[in-house]
Amino acid sequence: MTSTNAPATNAPATNVQRLAVALGAGLQYTLMIFVIAISLGPFVWVILSTFKSNRQVLDSALSLPSRLSFAAYANAIERSNFLLFFYNSLFVSVMATVVAILVFGMAAYVLARFEFPGKNLIYGLLVSTLLVSLIPMQQPILTVVQFLHLYDTKWALILVYSAKGLPIVIFIMVSFFKSIPKEMEEAAYLEGASFFQTYIRIMLPLARPAMASSAVLIFLNSWNEFLFALLLTQSESNRTLALALRFFTNMFAYDFPTLFAAVVMTLLPSILIYILLQEQIHKSLAAGAVKG
Repeated sequence: MTSTNAPATNAPATNVQRLAVALGAGLQYTLMIFVIAISLGPFVWVILSTFKSNRQVLDSALSLPSRLSFAAYANAIERSNFLLFFYNSLFVSVMATVVAILVFGMAAYVLARFEFPGKNLIYGLLVSTLLVSLIPMQQPILTVVQFLHLYDTKWALILVYSAKGLPIVIFIMVSFFKSIPKEMEEAAYLEGASFFQTYIRIMLPLARPAMASSAVLIFLNSWNEFLFALLLTQSESNRTLALALRFFTNMFAYDFPTLFAAVVMTLLPSILIYILLQEQIHKSLAAGAVKG
């Protein structure tokens, strides 16, 4: 009797469990779809609006474009110095990233590998600058830039953006350097390699995941930075895209497709870079969290 009744008594419990699992999965997918919709919905709407005419945008904001027209992108490039602003942003962001990785990466290598008095204190102070806002430091930074005769130059922005990347590079690359076996650099020293040769030829290639993570974060911060681009530059020849968007809102105030096209072209490079290197970023941050 016991063996014949057992399946009957367990059947309701099994059905309840299946129902609970199905409801849980449905809730997860619903929440995921909701988050994706509110995250990507506005950007997708902006992209679709770039293919409409201004009349279509004003008549029905949620309608689909009747035809694919790239006139808005052409207008954004022709009616403004968009290519110049794009070049300025690209040059400043790339140079700031390269300088920060090479210089502060070397500092991270020293902090990870060498013992000296006050090392932990220096590391803590450098990393703690992540919590320090640069907004109250506008006047000192402006004074230093003017003293160096770099005001209204791209190099002023490169200097500031590189300095902003210091705690990011130190935090990520110190943890990664600690995970690399010391025997590799010891072998290089035995072969007669100098400190700089060991760092450039041995350590940096091994630390490519950490470099990629640091580089992407610094590049994105530099590409989207607005405050110091406004503070340290004045002429249009040194204006970056993040700052130029402020003027685009006035220039294309009644031409929404052209304005949206300028916004899309400004955001697209940073989105593509993150998509292409997101795996490297996640691997490096996970490795730093575990091994640091």
